[in-house]
Amino acid sequence: MTSSAPTRERLRFGIFMPSVSNMPNISHYKAQPDDWTFDSNLRIAQAAERAGFDFLFPVSRWRTIGGDIDYHGKSLETMTWAAGLLASTKTIRIFSTVHVPVFNPVVAAKMGATLDHIGGGRWGINIVSGWNRAEFDMMGIEMLDHGARYERSEDFIRILKGLWTEPPGSFNFSSRHYRVSGGYVMPQPRQCPPIVNAGTSEDAREMAARQCDWAFVCPTGMDDAAALAADFKARARRRGREIRVVAMVQPVWGASREEAHAERQRVIDAMDPVAVRNWADGLGMESGSFSAQTLETFSFGAGSLPLLGTAADVADGLATLHRAGIDGVLMSYHDYLGDTPRFAADIVPLLRERAVL
Repeated sequence: MTSSAPTRERLRFGIFMPSVSNMPNISHYKAQPDDWTFDSNLRIAQAAERAGFDFLFPVSRWRTIGGDIDYHGKSLETMTWAAGLLASTKTIRIFSTVHVPVFNPVVAAKMGATLDHIGGGRWGINIVSGWNRAEFDMMGIEMLDHGARYERSEDFIRILKGLWTEPPGSFNFSSRHYRVSGGYVMPQPRQCPPIVNAGTSEDAREMAARQCDWAFVCPTGMDDAAALAADFKARARRRGREIRVVAMVQPVWGASREEAHAERQRVIDAMDPVAVRNWADGLGMESGSFSAQTLETFSFGAGSLPLLGTAADVADGLATLHRAGIDGVLMSYHDYLGDTPRFAADIVPLLRERAVL
């Protein structure tokens, strides 16, 4: 994918991979029920690379969300997942998702440096402060309050950067969360891998502005996407930094708008309400306050922005996001194995016409 827009970088494209079962919809209706397997993930990754996609991004899960569909009940650990994909691809960037409470930062830094070398500089890391209480209760890990979780995550990132960039054996760090003495990682990465956070709370925005290279967001619409992009970038600029903002979207397209909307409705009609409420409760929401519309919003794409219609409608939506200041999109599909090459065939040419690529 080559740029034709003279005034800003082209839109970057990534796939929110099915590294867990029942990705992305919280529904009994699923085109490829077993696309969570590594074999399927590898096929999707190689199809994405052939199509010129920029990056792949996994979901990290340690236990099921539940419900009749056992939502996210099967999952692949994302450091080892990334190692396999990096060794089997040549150009596409591949991220791992790290839950800060689970990993020692020195161990994560060593694993990350190894992944960087496996992929020839194509690895990146998504930092998650931790939100799923059931997972951490299972491990006997204390769930800190929200502000403390982000304070610890920022310390974690500072340790990663220090171990990856300072002379081996010279890095020292001390805070109420971590102590590193004579920190040593060799070999170091070729360059500091890109660091991502996907939060939009005040704490998350401030940490991303200070420490992260990419911010992943779930806008509720085009105006919200523009506001999120402007806010993250302004915060980073105040600190003399730059940050890219990536929107999570779920495109569904057909020969007509009616066909695309009917496909979305099939997902919603087969919604697993128990899994949806478990998902919402895990995010810290009060499930009793959900309207039917909110449940539907979560069942289709688990919060991603839907882009529905014809191929031209989807291309127009992506172009609008780009004009709104969004630098990339993280796409989830109802049918990953089918929609990845179909996106390249149906929509990529239209994006070139719209000067998005």
